[in-house]
Amino acid sequence: MVSAAEQMAANTSWSALGKATELRKRILFTLGLLIVYRLGTFIPVPGIDGAALREFMEGAQATIGGMLSMFTGGALGRMGIFALGIMPYISASIIVQLLTAMVPQLQQLKKEGEQGRKKINQYTRYGTVGLATVQSYGLAVSLQSGDMVTNPGLFFIASCMITLVGGTMFLMWLGEQITARGVGNGISLIIFVGIIAEVPAALAQFFASGRSGAISPAVIIGVMLMVVAVIAFVVFMERSLRKIHIQYPKRQVGMKVYDGGSSHLPVKVNPAGVIPAIFASSLLLLPATIGTFSGNQTNPVMSTIMAYFGPGQPLYLLFFTVMIVFFTYFYTFNVAFKPDDVAENLKNQNGFIPGVRPGKRTEEYIEYVVNRILVLGSMYLVAVMLLPEILRNQFAIPFYFGGTSVLIVVSVTMDTIQQVQSHLLAHQYEGLIERSQLSGKGRKKGRRKGGARR
Repeated sequence: MVSAAEQMAANTSWSALGKATELRKRILFTLGLLIVYRLGTFIPVPGIDGAALREFMEGAQATIGGMLSMFTGGALGRMGIFALGIMPYISASIIVQLLTAMVPQLQQLKKEGEQGRKKINQYTRYGTVGLATVQSYGLAVSLQSGDMVTNPGLFFIASCMITLVGGTMFLMWLGEQITARGVGNGISLIIFVGIIAEVPAALAQFFASGRSGAISPAVIIGVMLMVVAVIAFVVFMERSLRKIHIQYPKRQVGMKVYDGGSSHLPVKVNPAGVIPAIFASSLLLLPATIGTFSGNQTNPVMSTIMAYFGPGQPLYLLFFTVMIVFFTYFYTFNVAFKPDDVAENLKNQNGFIPGVRPGKRTEEYIEYVVNRILVLGSMYLVAVMLLPEILRNQFAIPFYFGGTSVLIVVSVTMDTIQQVQSHLLAHQYEGLIERSQLSGKGRKKGRRKGGARR
């Protein structure tokens, strides 16, 4: 049985976008902040030798440097003020969420509702400042040791650190503003825009390699087909659901007895969305951010790490797989879909799963179902992330055609479109309510006039 809300959502027309003033303002606000972000990626950090940096990045583009540049929207390759990107914030979020699951004080804060959530967000911001400070110092020292600085010294290190930490904090603020006053998840949209903006240049470089003979035409056609297939597979899996049947008992209101209804509880095959991919990638990029600029001679430890954890290496793929599976389960059960909260809400609404007792038994059943679904969901994420990475490493394909970038772009696009449709649906509801109120007032006036004529 299709609900009225689902029918209205199916009939939602994009032509209604012109009438939804509030939604239009949100979209323009989001676009404005994303333009500010893109402009910031072209503002360089003071004291950088541009020619030496370009020469270095051209050599590092085929290694982890290409992935680092992808996640920062090209800002790292240009050493812009957003060179660290939003990754320190994501890393801090991972650490705080892990601590929330283990530290009783943070668990208590999480249960305090909005007030507790604000405190946890504040701790995340403090963690972002700390991580960004450490990463900016390492990056400044590495740039200096790599002879990519015009005037090396303490003043450069201090100015570089202040600029990079300030850029990361400004990006964090932009993301929070987009989430609160715009459309979509701000952090995901910043990463999304950074990837999309660099795709045309990556395509041009890819086709230029084909024209020069470095890559055969068969590989180019195969890569294009692979990207289309991965996009179609991601869309199919992201829309896949497991529906748990929910029954509502009969209820009596006064002297009337209303029949019980039935509904379903939708559980996505991948409830965590693109978060496991971003989290796993950010952990892999933590040491690589410094290792890319440190060079083999200046830092043998980083050289060893890069040798074993470079893209396509067995340890890199193994660590990536473990992190994706871990964050899929961790984020689902701690943030995206909590079985205890769902069971409690069903109990409060007098809903139940046929054949399962309300309360603890319902929670255990939902957890059992979600665990089984996540086996498929995590394997889907691993396949999407690793297969293109292996092929990309074998055929020197740009990072922008890898599984990470494709998954982020498709998932964020679908999520943003869904949020726009939700706003349009809310606008239609508001229009219906206003029309019903106006028609109700008209009927009342008609009755009054009729009574006066009598």
